[in-house]
Amino acid sequence: MADRSSARTASVLDRGALRRLLESLAGRGYGLVGPAVRDGAVVLEDISPSADLAAGWTDETAAGSYRAKRADDGRLFGHTVGPHSWKRLFHPPRITLWKARKDRGGIAFVDGPGEIRPAALIGVRPCDLAAIAIQDKIFLGGPFADPNYRARRAKAFIVAFNCTRAGGTCFCASMGTGPGASGGFDLALTEIPGDGGGRLLAETATPAGDEVLADLGAPPSGPADMEAARAAVGEAAGSMGRSLDIDGLEEAIIRGLEQPRWDDVASRCLACGNCTLVCPTCFCTTMEDWTDLAGAIAERRRKWDSCFSMDFSYIYGGHIRRTVRARYRQWLTHKLATWREQFGTAGCVGCGRCIAWCPAGIDITEEARTFREERA
Repeated sequence: MADRSSARTASVLDRGALRRLLESLAGRGYGLVGPAVRDGAVVLEDISPSADLAAGWTDETAAGSYRAKRADDGRLFGHTVGPHSWKRLFHPPRITLWKARKDRGGIAFVDGPGEIRPAALIGVRPCDLAAIAIQDKIFLGGPFADPNYRARRAKAFIVAFNCTRAGGTCFCASMGTGPGASGGFDLALTEIPGDGGGRLLAETATPAGDEVLADLGAPPSGPADMEAARAAVGEAAGSMGRSLDIDGLEEAIIRGLEQPRWDDVASRCLACGNCTLVCPTCFCTTMEDWTDLAGAIAERRRKWDSCFSMDFSYIYGGHIRRTVRARYRQWLTHKLATWREQFGTAGCVGCGRCIAWCPAGIDITEEARTFREERA
């Protein structure tokens, strides 16, 4: 949860205040995006102020397994993370970069996707806050910022949900990215146990968060509320069944590029790309050009791609990574080793999505542990 160096204001909300919060954000012109249950999973989609935010739902996750189900513990935020991450809002799966139309007067060009509506992100988990911070470095850092990402990011209001329950594939505690948020949000909510799960500690970290919280007229929090919320987050941290020790891992992976372990994991990997699609930090894309049959309209589109696709490594004359072994090695090495050289941090935030949504049940924490042990 937010530490006091980042939080400005803390209040206690009742269960009904959550709807008032959504109404306040909608009244300020934000489109609301939050968790909802659809097709047997908790996904992220447009919601209304009356949405229940998947309240009363939980999930069971394991290697190669995900199941959303009803819960009877009264929690508002009993679910963890599903197949969607927030990168789809700032870095959409498909975007039109420009359009061109030919008519009698010549060719007219239109840049970008048009007007972007401000969005309020409701229920961002701490691991996903860390992922957003990583993508900020990728798309906004350096001399070549992505204008489409920047336009969406600048108009976002973030409401974080601190975790009081760990999912079966979570390992954010070992990565230092959760289960409590230390920053990166406008407003953070923590469910206080007891009282039927009906009270929320609300903390702000920006002036915008202060303004929205003031709309709710909630009473300030006391030491007991703060302690109860911290204890709930601490319980989640202590109940994670997985961990990833990153100390010295970069060197172990780089020194082990020719280890036979790569052949073992390649024999199980389907190269389906699920791990890169659900990952909140993976950012690989490709371009495609489209024209209508009459030749009057042309578009250049950018869409997500994956280093597990053979064509992704195609350079004139052939493919660089022809085998699954080479493509899996590229993904893991970049994620846990060379990413740090590029961006100053690991490319993994411990959300566990790649483990749950891998149809072969490949576990990144197990693979990392194996490389460390084989080098010991």
